[in-house]
Amino acid sequence: MADRVTVIGWDGTPLTDAAHSALGAATLVAGAAHHLALPEVPPGAERIRLGSVDLAARRIAQHRGSAVVLADGDPGFFGVVRALRAPEHGLEVEVVPAVSSVATAFARAGMPWDDAQVVVAHSRDLRRAVNVCRAHTKVAVLTSPGAGPAELALLLGPVHRTFVICEALGTEREQVTVLTSDKAADHAWRDPNVVIVIGGSGIAPVRGGSSAGAGRGALQGGGWIAGREPGYPGTVRGWRCPARVRTALSESESPQLRALQLARVGPRLGDLVWDIGAGSGAAAVETAGFGAAVIAVDRDPDACERTATLARRFAVQLQVVQGVAPEVLEDLPEPDVVRIGGGGAPVVAACAARRPERIVTQAATRDEAEAIGAALEDGGYAVECVLSQSVELDTRGWTERERAVAFMLCGHRPHQ
Repeated sequence: MADRVTVIGWDGTPLTDAAHSALGAATLVAGAAHHLALPEVPPGAERIRLGSVDLAARRIAQHRGSAVVLADGDPGFFGVVRALRAPEHGLEVEVVPAVSSVATAFARAGMPWDDAQVVVAHSRDLRRAVNVCRAHTKVAVLTSPGAGPAELALLLGPVHRTFVICEALGTEREQVTVLTSDKAADHAWRDPNVVIVIGGSGIAPVRGGSSAGAGRGALQGGGWIAGREPGYPGTVRGWRCPARVRTALSESESPQLRALQLARVGPRLGDLVWDIGAGSGAAAVETAGFGAAVIAVDRDPDACERTATLARRFAVQLQVVQGVAPEVLEDLPEPDVVRIGGGGAPVVAACAARRPERIVTQAATRDEAEAIGAALEDGGYAVECVLSQSVELDTRGWTERERAVAFMLCGHRPHQ
């Protein structure tokens, strides 16, 4: 095992005394090509081009002498420190940090970033990073080959954002470009780069829908915790929109049933949720409040407008699409979870064909519930069905104020 392993962050500024000392004593140096070309690298040191960190770690573990690993930015922030310290390698490392590439990118853009989400994009799971960009107003994306600005823009599709693309930070080739996401796919971008993705303001009409509540979070600041605070921004506690915003609700949209459905939907950061038959928009807004990306679909233009208005009111981002299911679903990106507010077995079958992890819906009658359950089973889902009855009472006279009865069905895709 190496006698000493030092990880040095490099941000383009002159190396610190500690970094100079460690690098001068190194007998093995690992890093990218531009790191290995630094004049401070000892001429006699063994050099390893850092491609696979695991391969480099195994080589370092076998080395006798002092090893240095050079990495861009802060190596402890989505960097090589985690991989080198993995139990299978058994390496103890000293770290000389530098300014992270995310901090540098926001500095170049002249923007604060305590309210930003930070994600790493890989080609194998790029859609999760894209879903975060759909759901949040300010996201820094650490890209990788095959998962760069062009690919981000293509997957965002009609959801327009502003991209601040920071290429080759800290080098002589550094360049910062600001453009709209629909233009990003027309360019070739140099690695490494960081993309700051900023939401627009209000509702921006786009092909196939609109983005609601897209800019408010990006413009506000002064929070007490880094990233986006869970739930609605400081206004609502709990899973349900408060009573004062319950307008134009049908019986199937009772707050109690929505809370039960939301527990089954289980929205998470990085998910894309379809809300089909959005109605008042309450379910879509509540789902978006947990940080998931949401596409709200309804055939009624008034329902679409209500959903967009509610999203603005509670400062959440979601995409609103007007159209008739199941036909309108064909061009939508793949969902992780689907909530269906209406449409019955045909819509359920169409959603099951897209293979989301879960499908949550309701039925007003037993016959309808049986048809939906059969459609879910035919689609390969295990089915849970609950008969839900809620009675809202006026406690002053203990009289019944409102009653809602519905079958709630949840289809779970069996894990392989």
